[in-house]
Amino acid sequence: MVSRPTFRATPVTIRVPATSANLGAGFDCLGLALEIYDGYAAQVLDEPGLDVEIAGEGAQTLRKDEKNLVIASMNAAFDHMGGRPRGLALRALNAIPHGRGLGSSSSAIVGGLVLARSLVISGTERLNDKDLLALATEIEGHPDNVAAAFHGGATIAWVEDGSGKAISIPVDLRIMAIAFIPNSSAEVATKKARALLPESVPHIDAAVNISRSTLMVEALSRKPELLFAGTEDRIHQFYRQSQMPKSYELMMTLREAGVAAFISGSGPTVLALHAGTLADAQEIARAGAGAFTARIVGVSAQGAHVYNG
Repeated sequence: MVSRPTFRATPVTIRVPATSANLGAGFDCLGLALEIYDGYAAQVLDEPGLDVEIAGEGAQTLRKDEKNLVIASMNAAFDHMGGRPRGLALRALNAIPHGRGLGSSSSAIVGGLVLARSLVISGTERLNDKDLLALATEIEGHPDNVAAAFHGGATIAWVEDGSGKAISIPVDLRIMAIAFIPNSSAEVATKKARALLPESVPHIDAAVNISRSTLMVEALSRKPELLFAGTEDRIHQFYRQSQMPKSYELMMTLREAGVAAFISGSGPTVLALHAGTLADAQEIARAGAGAFTARIVGVSAQGAHVYNG
């Protein structure tokens, strides 16, 4: 039986990056951390209860009780480490767009787990990195986004013996991302997007995706000239186009121009990877004018981390 943890009296502040999953061909296994961050601060309270404040994305819609995803993830971590504190205060400053395929739920999950671990004396001994990722995968349902949110950079994630696992891929420093975020308020639910996928795909399509996702590892790490080929997908984006026709159209327009573009996660954000000049990236960004807001962002080398200002 795990002894009850000792909690820190001082608050902890962390940052968690946005993430893009799949990266075209790497369905449910490749992830990339981006330099858009949600910030969370938490403190253990002597009195029972929750004190939750949220600013930024989701401020008007996110729950402020135990079903808040950050709080629920913190409690899962506390349970793993031997017990929950009497009370908790949480402050969230969210910058990651919600329902846009940029990993907002993974940020909340990983953020909650890292916050809880940081609030416990010897927390990393009670909840090591391996177990934290496994717990994050259990909560999220798949490991690609949570792995990138936790480790930063690019990651390959998989499930083995029911447990989420991941390794990091070094990312060529020349690579930047252009995120085309739809201006419409419509969100795409991951569960609904997954329901559109067929139960089986043609053998040739599966073979193409295997080759391209393998190639993508080389493209990300040291040969960005292969990014366009590495992001070719045949097993999920086509089937989801009815959910995000404008995003699919933009992605195809960009790819016809030779840009390594793909649907970020389950969409509707379109992400393009680019290793040229900033001026070239700015030119690419103009392709989404009107229906999309384009943001040029770097790859976040850091995953979730304690942050002091």
